Amino acid sequence: MTIREFKMPDVGEGLTEAEILKWYVQPGDTVTDGQVVCEVETAKAAVELPIPFDGVVHALLFEEGTTVDVGQVIISVQTGDAGAEVPAVVEAAPAVAAAAAPAEAEPAPEVRQPVLVGYGVSTASTKRRPRKAAADTAAQNGSAAPAAAAAPAAPAAPAAPVLPAVPAGERPLAKPPVRKLAKDLGIDLASVVPTGDGGVVTREDVHAAAAAAITPQAVPAAVQAPAAVPAAAAAAVPAPAALTSERETRIPVKGVRKVTAQAMVGSAFTAPHVTEFITFDVTRTMKLVQELKADPDLAGLRINPLLLIAKAVLVAVRRNPDVNASWDEAAQEIVLKHYVNLGIAAATPRGLIVPNIKDAHAKTLGELSESLSSLVATARDGKTSPADMQNGTLTITNVGVFGVDTGTPILNPGESAILAVGAIKLQPWVHKGKVKPRQVTTLALSFDHRLIDGELGSRFLADIAAVLEHPRRLITWA
Repeated sequence: MTIREFKMPDVGEGLTEAEILKWYVQPGDTVTDGQVVCEVETAKAAVELPIPFDGVVHALLFEEGTTVDVGQVIISVQTGDAGAEVPAVVEAAPAVAAAAAPAEAEPAPEVRQPVLVGYGVSTASTKRRPRKAAADTAAQNGSAAPAAAAAPAAPAAPAAPVLPAVPAGERPLAKPPVRKLAKDLGIDLASVVPTGDGGVVTREDVHAAAAAAITPQAVPAAVQAPAAVPAAAAAAVPAPAALTSERETRIPVKGVRKVTAQAMVGSAFTAPHVTEFITFDVTRTMKLVQELKADPDLAGLRINPLLLIAKAVLVAVRRNPDVNASWDEAAQEIVLKHYVNLGIAAATPRGLIVPNIKDAHAKTLGELSESLSSLVATARDGKTSPADMQNGTLTITNVGVFGVDTGTPILNPGESAILAVGAIKLQPWVHKGKVKPRQVTTLALSFDHRLIDGELGSRFLADIAAVLEHPRRLITWA
């Protein structure tokens, strides 16, 4: 049996950490290659992680709710003893290869193919020539290490090694994965007693050395189980529970809240914000919504005011293309976008996220409706991927669903503008020279003043309102 480790991968682009939301397996469960073992949240997206090998779960290194850095081991699995199939963790030295290899021949270089975790299959033998100086030194001092190397199936366990396994100035023999493991655990390979054939340090040797450093009163390092390290590591992980007193509750800032806070601070203090407002009559748009709901050609589609507002924004972008841009600080350039990835702010159980509809400018009304429905459903289920939230150009946030008249929204980082849609209410309004009850709303447009000046921003906002006040312009201006 061999212990294989699965590390927290970077499931996005350059992400540094993720929170473990839920474990789907427990120690002792059997897992297969590709099976989802846990759900993590990173960059405001929940992602399921499949494990890339078969085996039995040995230990879960972190509890649910813990934020883990990318690259840290989160689960260990006991795999079978088919040495050639798991070269990343098995230190094999076949007897046939040992007999065939010349005593003083240098080993052939190993050719590895990168895979998701660890290294690919090695085509070279792991047989190494014995370290002569080490053997001589061990013989002179009565060390039991050569005996352990000669009989790896039942290694001798010295009561207390008094000499380092490798003489000073010489480089210990170990494979790259073992060297990396030692580095991760903070173990000096020169201090590890090797049990592998020919004086090679194995993963088990490193685990044993780490366990001995943690519990020196335990059994000798040569016979300690490598499971001691994961158990100790798991016990050392603090529970990230909220701290509650009679008068205060402290909630750790992580996941969605942490990412949102960082993004909003960066945006607010990077892009010079300007916000403009417009209040107008949307009675005709609300009537059109009802007519479209009854249209058999749109049966099965979700028709609501947000759909027509999104379409109005796209028409206004076509009339004012310069609003659809971004600021390149490094190059000191304005980048005009000839596509619209329309962001829709969505409230989810884990916080506010802003996925976007790719190439929204090229979609028909029906296609836009389908994209909106899919986007909202995916967000509410917590399944929005990091790619769905990247490369947005403009965003709509509907604060009206909460009964709010309007607001001054902060730009989504990297975007040029964000439109806040207020509540649509029946209000007294002058219509055709008379005061009548009409459906009225207020829009607020925040924009980056480096990209959009007051004139352009005003025209853009006025065009959105004009389309919604007289929705026939969806056709005449398209």
